Amino acid sequence: MTKSKYDVVVIGAGPTGSTAARFAAENGASVLILERDREPGIPVRCAEGVSHAGLIRFIEPDPKWIAAKIEVAKLISPNGEVAYMHQNGTGYVLERRIFDTELCNIACSKGAELLTKADAIGLIFENEKIIGVKYKYLGEIKEVFCNIVIGADGIESRVGRWAGIKTDLALEDVDTCVQYTMTNINLDEEACEFYFGQNVSPGGYLWVFPKSKTTANVGIGIAGHLAEKKGPKEYLDEFIEKRFPNGKINYTVFGGVPTAATLKEIVKDNIMLVGDAARQVNPITGGGIIQGMVAAKICGIIAGEAVQNSKFEKKFLKKYRKEWDKELGNNQKVMFSLKEKFMCMTDERFNNLVKFCNSVPQEEFTTAALFKRAVKDDPKLVLDIAKAFVVSKLKK
Repeated sequence: MTKSKYDVVVIGAGPTGSTAARFAAENGASVLILERDREPGIPVRCAEGVSHAGLIRFIEPDPKWIAAKIEVAKLISPNGEVAYMHQNGTGYVLERRIFDTELCNIACSKGAELLTKADAIGLIFENEKIIGVKYKYLGEIKEVFCNIVIGADGIESRVGRWAGIKTDLALEDVDTCVQYTMTNINLDEEACEFYFGQNVSPGGYLWVFPKSKTTANVGIGIAGHLAEKKGPKEYLDEFIEKRFPNGKINYTVFGGVPTAATLKEIVKDNIMLVGDAARQVNPITGGGIIQGMVAAKICGIIAGEAVQNSKFEKKFLKKYRKEWDKELGNNQKVMFSLKEKFMCMTDERFNNLVKFCNSVPQEEFTTAALFKRAVKDDPKLVLDIAKAFVVSKLKK
C-alpha cells in the first residue's frame, strides 16, 4: 500500500526515473515512482543501444536483458562505401522491457516503491509551492504529497510545463523517428550499421541494430524541419525495400528525440527534471540512455541531500545543475553547437569522411585516433570545434 506522503515522488519508471529513485533512496529519502503504463519498459521507443563503458557504471551486464553484444560499427556513405570501426569499445543492444524492469527492481531494493497504471495528471500547489502530485489510478483521481517531484516523463514532459518551466523545442531540435523491429533478415549480429546521406536520412541517420542473426531494430531519425515534404517512414520504407526485401515487421514505433542543449532551467523550488524531460541527450547521436542515467544519479543524490538537510528550494537543488554541467552538460553544449554542421553536411562530405575512415589502419581506428587524424588533415575542423567550444561557454 502506498502512503499519502513521501520525501520524493518520481514520475516515470524508465532508466532515468528508476536511477534517480535508486540514488535518492540510497541517500535516505522515502521515494515513490509513478508509472503510467502497466510495467516499466513499455512501449519500447528506443533503438536500445548502449556502451559497456557507460552501462557498467550502474549495473553489471546480464544476458537476460542483452539481445546482442556489439563489437563493430559500420559507417555507410551515400555512395555505398563502408568503413568498419573495430576499436570503439563493446556495446550492447538491450531488451528494454527486461532492462527497465531490472533497474526498477534495483531502485525498489534500495527502498523505493513503484506504482504502475498511475498516470500523473498534475501537480498540487499550496501558496504557489509544489507540495505533491495528482494522478489517476484505476479510474480514480488520487493525491500523494512530497517535498520534491522529479520529472522523468520523457520528451513530452508535462511535469516541466506544470511547474512553469519552458520546455519548448524548435523543430530543428527534435528528430522525428520511426523504428521497426524486423525478422527474417540476415546480418552480422556483432555489427551495428549506420547510414548517412541527404537521400537516406536528411539531418540525421538510419540505423540497423541487430538483436540476433535474423532480427534487428531498423530505424531512422531525421531533423523535424526537414520532414515536411517527406517523412521518416517513407525514407525507412524505401531503405528496407532495398536492404531487407524479404524482412518481416513485427513491431513499429514512432517518436521524437530531443537534439538540443540541456534546458536552461531544470530545477525550481521542490522540482527537478531529468533525462529526455530535461533534454539531456547527445544532440548529434540522439543517445540518451546512459546520459540520462548519469544525470539521474546526480539528481537522486542531490535530492537525498536535500531531504537530509530539509532544503527543497531552487537555491539548494541547483547543485544538481552545477554537477551535471561539470559531468556532461558542458560537453552537450559543444555537441549542440556542432550539430548544425553535421546536419548540413553534403553527400560528398559524407563520402569523403567514410573514405578517410578507410585510410586509417584498422588496429588504430578508434574515435580518438580518428579525431586526431581528422584534425591533422582538416584544419578547418579545429576552427569549427574551437568556435563551438567558445559559443558553449558564452551560453553557459
